[in-house]
Amino acid sequence: MNTDKKAAVDEALRTRDFSQLRELLKSWRPRYIADAICSLSPEDRAVVFRILPRPLAAAAFDYLDLAEQERLLKAMGKEEVAELLNNMAPDDRTALLEELPAAATKQLLGMLSVKERAIAMQLLGYPEHSVGRLMTPDYIAVHSQSTVQHVLDYIRAHGHRSETLAMIYVVDDKGSLIDDIAIREFLIAPLDKRVEDLMDYRFAVLKASDGQETALQVFRRTDLKALPVTDSAGVLIGIVTIDDVLRVSEETATREIQRIGGSEALNEPYLQIALRRMVKKRAGWLIVLFLGEMLTATAMGFFQGEIEKAVVLALFVPLIISSGGNSGSQATTLIIRALALGEVMLRDWWRVMQRELVTGLALGAILGVIGFLRITVWSAFSKVYGSHWFAVAITVGVSLIGVVMWGSIAGSMLPFILRRFGFDPAVASAPFVATLVDVTGLVIYFTVGYLFLRGTLL
Repeated sequence: MNTDKKAAVDEALRTRDFSQLRELLKSWRPRYIADAICSLSPEDRAVVFRILPRPLAAAAFDYLDLAEQERLLKAMGKEEVAELLNNMAPDDRTALLEELPAAATKQLLGMLSVKERAIAMQLLGYPEHSVGRLMTPDYIAVHSQSTVQHVLDYIRAHGHRSETLAMIYVVDDKGSLIDDIAIREFLIAPLDKRVEDLMDYRFAVLKASDGQETALQVFRRTDLKALPVTDSAGVLIGIVTIDDVLRVSEETATREIQRIGGSEALNEPYLQIALRRMVKKRAGWLIVLFLGEMLTATAMGFFQGEIEKAVVLALFVPLIISSGGNSGSQATTLIIRALALGEVMLRDWWRVMQRELVTGLALGAILGVIGFLRITVWSAFSKVYGSHWFAVAITVGVSLIGVVMWGSIAGSMLPFILRRFGFDPAVASAPFVATLVDVTGLVIYFTVGYLFLRGTLL
């Protein structure tokens, strides 16, 4: 954003020269207007939106995050809000309405025109997280018998209402989608050529009932900027653009990253969320994890006799449980990401288990050898591990193999189990897996110790 232009806007706001302010902002891109608004006071934000042409105001409004949109709506009058909502793109308006409380959504729907309300109700009627919630009914569709000249004339007359002009969609007399053609083809084709002569009948399509993750996968595969959306009968009812899918993907990734870290999704920028809500969202998981870690003390109490006889075993407890927890966290993070990207499906659980079994065995062997060598080398210069240091080294080495292998298997299988029962795999957060493996790792460690140290230290 040009610094001189920003200074001119600030001066116009300060002097309340609204005519000058309007002229200055009319030449700005919607994204720049949104960025400038975020640095203004709530009163000035409302002023800017009041003086902007409604289509430009609606376009800039789309670039604001949800919290900013809500604050701005509260600062504006009902008539201004109604104009703003009626000029918003249907998909962006749906994204706003579905995030608001039910009472607020109902009130805002009442401000829409009959036509826009019908569109909003249709989009809001689709299942949450479905493609239908993302689509917009603003697109260009033509018939196969039309000429290139007719299509270009139609685009000039109606293209300003379309979300994108990158693709032109071909439908039959019943409105069913039969092809999509890049606008480039119409620009270079002879004007008397018919649409059917440009068709190859190859196109990617989404159903309105498809999940939004499906849309993301299709976009990755096709590298298109927009995809057509049909109903169950194949009738074209809208399109989904890549920007909307990327926005949903970013929100989903943010939620999953926060859950993987062991907290609920914040749903607000970190520096803007109230401390009380921050504590509330983080405390729940911490309490669950704390109670889980208390089982560690229970497990150690069960082996209290062995610890009293061989105190040296206690020296390696942090080493053992952290290694198992780390391997489990690695496996969980990898599998959650693979599930999210569609790289693995539920049916692949056995292949994943086989891979993690071998991987865990190899990683455990590497750590086991390092642990064994560490005790062996240290015992050459110190008596801290006693006269039975070799048996202790074997115990630690074998335990590391078992714990790391178990951590890898448990960490990789838990997301599959959660997905199978309809839960979000991200709930299988790294801290949760680490807690689970901590407890079971102690059991493995002391069981191996009992087998190798029986008759000597035990």
